[in-house]
Amino acid sequence: MNELNDTNNYLKLFVNDVPMMDVRAPVEFDKGAFPLAQNVPLLDDEQRAEIGKRYKDAGQDEAIRLGLELATPEIRRQRLQQWKHFVESHPRGYLYCFRGGLRSRTTQAWLKEQGVDYPLIKGGYKAMRNFLLQQLELSIEQIPFTILSGMTGSGKTRVLQKMRFHVDLEGLANHRGSAFGRDVYDIQPTQINWENQLSIACLKHRHHHPHRGLMLEDEGKMIGRIIIPPGFYQKMVESPRVFLKRELDDRVSIIREDYISRNWPIYQQHHAQDAEQKFSDFVLGNLTRIRNRLGGERYQQVFDSFSLALEHLFESGKSDGFDQGIRLLLTDYYDPMYQYQLKKKPVDVIFRGTEDEILAWAAQHISASK
Repeated sequence: MNELNDTNNYLKLFVNDVPMMDVRAPVEFDKGAFPLAQNVPLLDDEQRAEIGKRYKDAGQDEAIRLGLELATPEIRRQRLQQWKHFVESHPRGYLYCFRGGLRSRTTQAWLKEQGVDYPLIKGGYKAMRNFLLQQLELSIEQIPFTILSGMTGSGKTRVLQKMRFHVDLEGLANHRGSAFGRDVYDIQPTQINWENQLSIACLKHRHHHPHRGLMLEDEGKMIGRIIIPPGFYQKMVESPRVFLKRELDDRVSIIREDYISRNWPIYQQHHAQDAEQKFSDFVLGNLTRIRNRLGGERYQQVFDSFSLALEHLFESGKSDGFDQGIRLLLTDYYDPMYQYQLKKKPVDVIFRGTEDEILAWAAQHISASK
């Protein structure tokens, strides 16, 4: 027997990483869910559509009647087997549907007939989603941000991940936040899922470290296909910055390692015989994305350099041939663009230093002071 009661304590659920069984249809789950939720639906997409149409045309009683008709003994057996497996794997978890209504209660009742008491989340997905949106607004108001800035290739993400109090926006978005930022899988969360993850990360920080600020990496309004919520982004723009200093040669090496050396083996593993073509498409295709901003002559220089570097990589396994093109991109494109943006809107840089200096500074200064 499960001694847990039905709950609407959403703070406890998210802060404690409580497992959740989502009994909505897969199409609903795919649009938006929570990091530790697992979709074990009561209705599949087709059944949900049929019942929804019946509800619209004939009302709730008829929709329930149709649902009972669709729940054949075999389907019921399958659902119960899946739910019981989740319950056994997560005895301290909860179940939910969209509003905590009929589907949740039906799932709960079917389980109880099998001698399994399993609690539901009152208000369901909709209430939890609204809670996270409200909490994100509170996090924007209450958490002091400090922004880690630096020239392209400075290794800001590497430094950020070594700090105790940080949120990795690019990590949540599964994208490095540049024209070359997507990985071999090119899979980003939905906008809703990313916002849910961001809100939970900030909520946990506020709960566990109420008197500490957060370090965030300097970002544009978008990280790949993900849009940073306007209020959150505006807070970032207005927040003080620390500037990471890194020599040009080191920046070239960091970019080569992050985008070439680490990615090529993954492409080989994922694409096998097509790896060379796919990786060439990744490198040269991403370069094409910034062709207009580079200008024709500069684009052709980097394209030719990268093409030769790709041939060298495929023949020898060595990525050092990319250094020339990367250096050209930095000195002739990314660095001037960064300086232009600074002149256009100067930012408040409160500290400049090397990686070690910034880590030491952050350990002392990332606090609740604004």
